[in-house]
Amino acid sequence: MPLYPLKFNPILKEKIWGGTKLSQVLGKKSNSDYIGESWELSDVDGDVSTISNGALKGKTLKQIIANYGAELLGEKNRLVFGNKFPLLIKFIDAKQDLSIQLHPNDKLAAERHNSFGKTEMWHVLQAEDNANLIVGFNQKITPKKYLQHLNDKTLTEILNFDKVKKGDTYFIEVGRVHAIGAGVMLAEIQQTSDITYRVYDWDRVDDKGNQRELHNDLAIDAIDFNMEDDFRVDYDKVKNRSNPMVSCQYFTTNYLAIDSAIKKENTFDSFIIYICVDGALDIVTNDGKESVNKGETILIPASIKEYTLVAKNAEVLEVYI
Repeated sequence: MPLYPLKFNPILKEKIWGGTKLSQVLGKKSNSDYIGESWELSDVDGDVSTISNGALKGKTLKQIIANYGAELLGEKNRLVFGNKFPLLIKFIDAKQDLSIQLHPNDKLAAERHNSFGKTEMWHVLQAEDNANLIVGFNQKITPKKYLQHLNDKTLTEILNFDKVKKGDTYFIEVGRVHAIGAGVMLAEIQQTSDITYRVYDWDRVDDKGNQRELHNDLAIDAIDFNMEDDFRVDYDKVKNRSNPMVSCQYFTTNYLAIDSAIKKENTFDSFIIYICVDGALDIVTNDGKESVNKGETILIPASIKEYTLVAKNAEVLEVYI
């Protein structure tokens, strides 16, 4: 059976800081008031995506990688990642502030957790007035000074707060302290990893009066105190073309604003993911058409070399390796 553009069932995650925007704005089916994340495409153990369309409906991402290998991933990706899908795609709704946290690099994650590290990118879909992201420090910080502020519960005094709006994009490398602020909804592209070191959680408690676990012993060795202030992503918004956003060893992302038909060629020896962040589009291949609405994600297998994106007014993120 030839592969076709694949859609997946969202995996919804309740979080203490979550809200209702993923259902109300992006159409995720949930009655919960605390949905913080929608995992759109995942190969994380215990949370593997299942296909929602076509002849392979009901099959898991793991099953189709095992059956199709390089046809799905691309030959170079199959050689590097084997039967593991290397990216995790999410939507996040922060009704409250997320914890202040960071992620370990590949070396630490492999040694401590048998996992990939967690380099990620954020693209803001919606932000309430005065909503912000915490990214990095607002001054030069040493480990000693950091620990002093952590112990004194004055960590926020040395953190960098960025006020954000729709369309703002951030590249969050491993080792960088960060947090999503209340009132922000965003799309996240990251390595396949669920390893997070939480260093401060605003002293909040759950409905049973318990605070969430912190990971400061692990975090201190994982923080990169020498990172530059280069996390904001500038990109063009020229219509009907792929505008470069982030390019790193783990993924490449582009922004597309589409109001016509765009013929695309896959020359990357990789799968290509489209995340629809506004409007709707059709993806037309030699074998048919798939529609993608706002809040949906679709995977174009590496074996599909030509296709057309058709829309009257859509914004999408394009992702490949």
